[in-house]
Amino acid sequence: MTFDATSWVVLGFFGQALFSARFLVQWLSSERRRASVVPLAFWYLSILGGACLLAYAIWRRDPVITVGQAFGLIVYSRNLILIRRDSANPATEMATSR
Repeated sequence: MTFDATSWVVLGFFGQALFSARFLVQWLSSERRRASVVPLAFWYLSILGGACLLAYAIWRRDPVITVGQAFGLIVYSRNLILIRRDSANPATEMATSR
C-alpha cells in the first residue's frame, strides 16, 4: 500500500474512532445525570467523525457511504444550529426547563 493510500485508511479509521466515541460520551453523560441526555460533544464528534468518513468515502468512490455521511453532516449541523439558537433565546430556555 502506498503512503497516500495508507494515509487515507488512517483517516478513515480516525473518523470511525471519533464517530464511535460519540456513543461513549453520550452514555457517560447519561449515567452521570441518571437520565438520557445528548451532550454538545456528541454533535461535535458526529461532525468531525462524519467529515473524516465522508472524505474517506469520496476517496474510495463509495456512493453509499458518501450519501449516508453527507446526509448525516446536514443533520448534525442543523442540531448544532438549533442548540445555539435555543441557548441564545432565554424564553426558550424557560419553556424547556419546565
